[in-house]
Amino acid sequence: MEVFELLLAHFGPRHWWPAKSPFEVAVGAILVQSVSWENTARAVRNLEDAGCLDPHRLDALSEEELARLIVPSLYFRQKAKKLKAFVRVLVEEHGGDLAGMLSGATGDVRRKLLSIWGIGPETADSILLYAGGHPVFVVDAYTRRIFARLGVWDESVTYDEMQRYFHRHLPADVPLFNEYHALLVALGSRYCAKTQPRCGGCPLAAHCLYARSGRGEGGEPG
Repeated sequence: MEVFELLLAHFGPRHWWPAKSPFEVAVGAILVQSVSWENTARAVRNLEDAGCLDPHRLDALSEEELARLIVPSLYFRQKAKKLKAFVRVLVEEHGGDLAGMLSGATGDVRRKLLSIWGIGPETADSILLYAGGHPVFVVDAYTRRIFARLGVWDESVTYDEMQRYFHRHLPADVPLFNEYHALLVALGSRYCAKTQPRCGGCPLAAHCLYARSGRGEGGEPG
């Protein structure tokens, strides 16, 4: 919680996930895989402008039509397949009702999402937390790097190990999980870069083994 408070004081509330509906959150969670949010947002706007931010309309598109709309997200052909797989389950098994799809015990819903082709743990957890309001902590490459540099774990830590760490040490609170993940993304993207991190301005520098080693900001690449 000390890390959370330091990040919140530095960045302020992040108002994340930026979306107009839970379905838009789910679409964005799939499109943001391996690409910046800026590119993802452009692809989502294309879908909105085409009137396709709707499960039934998205399901009715061909993969080729969908791929053309989401070109800014990169890997657009693969992501078109993933989106189609997701909305097919949503429409055929839940009538397009995302709230219904995401209702139930968190573990059961998570297993259902992970059974859909193209949905991995980070994507599933983003949908669960931000679209479904389930108390699951989303971890990512930024989380791995930041807490490895703080000395909490080794870079080889698994996704499940990272997530269990947060679940053990934090109350199961959806707004907290939401804000914490968003703050870590802000820190990772602005300061804790993979190479040449800006340790001098980092709000966690005083607590960070990496920063105290002197390798950041003009020193040895991370």
